[in-house]
Amino acid sequence: MPSVISAEYVGNYKIKVIFDDSTSGIADFKETIFTDHLDLIRELKDLEKFRDFKIDADTIVWGNGLDLAPEFIKSLI
Repeated sequence: MPSVISAEYVGNYKIKVIFDDSTSGIADFKETIFTDHLDLIRELKDLEKFRDFKIDADTIVWGNGLDLAPEFIKSLI
């Protein structure tokens, strides 16, 4: 299972992500945020809330409590 070791917001619902296996790229979350029906994800339409994240437990965790599997994040690259 990949682990997120670095994450930096780069604009327009995109985060530059580096994984522990040296894979890196820009993960684009926009489609997920605007099409998913889960309230925790839809809250992230607010860019301030989207930008409020940290790395915890090997993945990105947002201030509202949402975390996504590192494998899913990697699939967005």
